[in-house]
Amino acid sequence: MNSLIYHIASGQAFFSGVTLIIVAAMASTRGTRLARRVAVLGFVIGIIAVAISSTAIPYWCYGLAGVVTGAWLASRFVERWRRWTPIAVGVAWAIAAAVELPYHVMPSLEPAASRSVTVIGDSVTAGMGSSDQSIRWPMLLAEEHDLDIQDLSYPGATVATALRRAQSPPITSSVVLLEIGGNDLLGDTTSAQFARDLDALLAHISAPGRQTIMLELPLPPFRHEFGRIQRALARQYHVALVPKRVFLSVLTASDATVDTIHLSQTGHQHMAERMWEVLRTAFSTTRTVKRGDASS
Repeated sequence: MNSLIYHIASGQAFFSGVTLIIVAAMASTRGTRLARRVAVLGFVIGIIAVAISSTAIPYWCYGLAGVVTGAWLASRFVERWRRWTPIAVGVAWAIAAAVELPYHVMPSLEPAASRSVTVIGDSVTAGMGSSDQSIRWPMLLAEEHDLDIQDLSYPGATVATALRRAQSPPITSSVVLLEIGGNDLLGDTTSAQFARDLDALLAHISAPGRQTIMLELPLPPFRHEFGRIQRALARQYHVALVPKRVFLSVLTASDATVDTIHLSQTGHQHMAERMWEVLRTAFSTTRTVKRGDASS
């Protein structure tokens, strides 16, 4: 089940769905019974996969693919459309996949001015309170990679409350890492309020010489708008977006969570490892140190 959830929520189901739709369109050009069955089955499963992946590509991409796909379906009744519509379906959905693909590539950072990182997060980072005795992943990053971590995460944080916390004390780090927005997405924050709050947070954080990294939110089905807002503001403020699969690879790992969301000690270790994959290009010039190494 974890692998299926990962495939859907990571956005990989979008590419699977696109592939199936294109295969269905090509199969429809064949006159055999088997080809027709493949076309119907491939199209139905493909459309479902695209829909539940909740992929935040631009509206024009969905519009183009939808119009062309509708023309292809209508070609059953309009014979002169049957020759060109399967090819058009392939082109339109391939364009959609090409637009989405860059969001699945790990960002590369510029060398940082100092080995300092500010982490702004919710309970995934902060843990569940005083009863949680885990060594949290920002602490692991600090100890294992010789980083000065300013941890501004706390349980229950939303984008709005994270902004208030980020205003005092001031942020002086050369790199800011945002693991925030999950409580907005799963709570009662509207997409319009989320856009205003995230805009204000990124405007406050952005500064010359500072790099900001943000974990892209895994989106429940039909919650595209939160992802579209996050991507638009990331472009506006030159924020590096970490693909959804990175965070999800931690949540879906064996024994990584205590309740499917909050991290166990194993999960914090996995998270530290994955976040170092994101940060290492900024801090690659200094050696790493291991926890408990007296020579460090």
